[in-house]
Parts: sequence; structure tokens; C-alpha cells
Amino acid sequence: MINTDMALLRMMHLGSAGLPVGAYAFSHGMEYAMEAQWLKGVEDIRDWMVLQLHHGLACVDIPILNRINHALDVNDLVAIEYWNSYVLACRETKEFLLTDTATGKALQKLLIDLDVPLLPVSGELSFITAFAQAARHWQISNELCSLGYAWSWLENQVNAATKLMPLGQTQAQKLIISLQIEISAAIQHAGMLEDDEIGVSLPALTLASMLHETQYTRLFRS
Repeated sequence: MINTDMALLRMMHLGSAGLPVGAYAFSHGMEYAMEAQWLKGVEDIRDWMVLQLHHGLACVDIPILNRINHALDVNDLVAIEYWNSYVLACRETKEFLLTDTATGKALQKLLIDLDVPLLPVSGELSFITAFAQAARHWQISNELCSLGYAWSWLENQVNAATKLMPLGQTQAQKLIISLQIEISAAIQHAGMLEDDEIGVSLPALTLASMLHETQYTRLFRS
């Protein structure tokens, strides 16, 4: 019970939006989508996030996180580097790639400061790879790891929506609660994918990220 409780606490720590990795600085295309009035209210935001959760995280991030976790279990550095490169190749815009590598670098630095040993990975480090290594060091199960990763993404996206739209704290909490029920289905779907089924393209999301680079006023990085 003590070990289980500690793993849960570590997962809450690792998945917290307060983790100092700079995830709060990115909107994942949401800022442009609101500027262009693609998203006009809470229901639009919810639909936007549900789409990304089921066709983005469930088809790329979480299945790759699962594979890196497995590779860490058997100390397979070749597989870790392969999936690290694979997930970075799936980032279709400079903003999405920067989101991954900037937060990955920040998490790597934090983990080194916390004396968490990291396997050497050639090239840039994905946030997913650093996240998986922290989870394995803290003996967080693969299921909890996936849950913590999805929660971290969800909370940061709702925080971004709260900054971009007149969205009160109560509305934000209702949005989080309505989205929580989607996470289990996304994780379950991710667990059923074969290697050659991993990957996704969401054209509108990609366009929003690209157009965010030239948006006149921005709160978030691109």
C-alpha cells in the first residue's frame, strides 16, 4: 500500500501543471482557433479538445509513451531512440515540435537536478521520453503513467482556454470534469494500436498552429 500510494503521489507530481517545464507557454493552436472564431464558446473548446484527445494523444502520444515504457523495462536504448525520433517526426509544425522539445529539455534539466538518472538519447529529447524515464525511476506503472500524461495535457489546455476566453473558474472546472470521462477511452484505444497504426494528421489543428506564427498579438509561444 505504501509503495502504491507513493507511486500515485509521484504521478500526481509528474502530471501537475505546476511542474516547471514551461508547458503553460503553449496553446497547441488554440490561440489562433479562438482568434479566427473557430472556437466561440465552452462547447466548441470541449469538442476541440475531445478531437485532439481521441485522434491525437490516443493515436500518437500515449501509444508511443507505452512503447518507450516497455523499452525502458528491458533497457532497449535502440527502441527508445527510435520512438523518441518517431514522436518528434509526428509533430507537423514548428510550434508543435518546439512544444515537445522545449518541455522535454526543461524536464530533463529538472530530473537531473532531482538526481533522476536518464539514459543518453542522441538528438533532441521528446517530453514523452523524459516523462517515461521519470515514471520508470519513480516506479509508476504504465497505466498510471498514461493517465498522468493525459491529465497534464488536459489541465494545460484548459488553463490556456481560461486565459484566452472569458472563462470563469467554475466553467473551467466543469470543462475538466466533462473531459475526464474521455481519458479512459483514449488510453484504452492507444493500447490496442499496432506499430504501423501509430500516427495522425488533424489538418485544421495543423493550420491553426501554422497561422499562429504570424498572428498579430499572441499570449503563447509559437
